[in-house]
Amino acid sequence: MAHIFFAASIQRHVATPEREIDARTLREAFDAVFAEQPRLRGYILDDQGALRKHLAVFVDGVRLRDREHLSDALGEASRVYVVQALSGG
Repeated sequence: MAHIFFAASIQRHVATPEREIDARTLREAFDAVFAEQPRLRGYILDDQGALRKHLAVFVDGVRLRDREHLSDALGEASRVYVVQALSGG
C-alpha cells in the first residue's frame, strides 16, 4: 500500500496523520483520505477538483505531473508527500 504524508503546515488546518492508502492513483488516494477527513478536500482541491496552487505533491520524490486530474500512478510502496509550495525571490 502507498504511504501518504501531509506536512505540518497542512495539519495546522485539519488533522491528517500519515497513513497507508490502498490506491492506484493520487486521485484514489485523496478520495480515501477525504472520506475520513471531508474538511480537508476544500483545502487541498479547488472548485474543479484540481490541486490548489499553494500546494505541491511529490510521489516517490518526483513532483506531481497531473495537477488537474491527479492521475499520477502510485505503486504498492509509493510515498506521497503533500506540502505547501514555496515561492519568492
